[in-house]
Amino acid sequence: MDNQKIWEIAKRQSAIDLNCRAEDFDRAHPVIVSSAANPGARKYLELPFVCNLVSYGNNIVASIDSRYETIVRDYIEKYPAEHCMETPNLQVLNDAFSAHDLRVCFMAEYFLPDLSFLKPLSCDFEMRILYQPDFAGYYTPAWSNALCEKRKELDVLGVGAYDGDTLVGLAGCSADCDSMWQIGVDVLPAYRRKGIASALTSRLALEILKHGKVPFYCCAWCNVKSARNAVKSGFRPAWVEMTVKSRAFIEQMIL
Repeated sequence: MDNQKIWEIAKRQSAIDLNCRAEDFDRAHPVIVSSAANPGARKYLELPFVCNLVSYGNNIVASIDSRYETIVRDYIEKYPAEHCMETPNLQVLNDAFSAHDLRVCFMAEYFLPDLSFLKPLSCDFEMRILYQPDFAGYYTPAWSNALCEKRKELDVLGVGAYDGDTLVGLAGCSADCDSMWQIGVDVLPAYRRKGIASALTSRLALEILKHGKVPFYCCAWCNVKSARNAVKSGFRPAWVEMTVKSRAFIEQMIL
């Protein structure tokens, strides 16, 4: 595994998720494809998409319901890729979809490990490798980023930090697809700013690589603390996504 291979695997997976070709992310012009369900897609994605915009930095690839092609094409062909997922331009897309009872919903940044910087970091607490049976008692709000109660079967590997017998930090990974496992991390409030999150994240990333999988990390663009942890742990920004959802879906989320 090297950096080039990691990026190739990520783009192939994004192509499965979006129903496009991996090379589409490297084109100099925007690409629009019809979204479709695929058993190889990341497990948490709800397919087909109404509209999902993805950029690896070169262009925008839009995976859409073809009924909204005019809206999406007018938008991504008007603005440069680097300005398609920011306000005020994003308001144009949001307003256009609002007429169909749809709204911009998820906006996230994804990170991949840079093997030139990824190394095992340490902290002042004992770290232990954990497996699926070890997670049974930890599906609580305190560990909701590291573990996912709705998809317990996908939580396959983790690293815990312990103060004596007390779990104080946990990085877990979800086997979201065949080639890539997603990392999430939580640290108890009293133990934050002690280097635990980066120690757990880096150690888990290396364990994932030992299993022949690519670790990836995701956070909202406004989650500066999480993005800093990704970078400190040896990850670098790789791609961004923006997803449109129904108004009803969004209203249910914010209740």
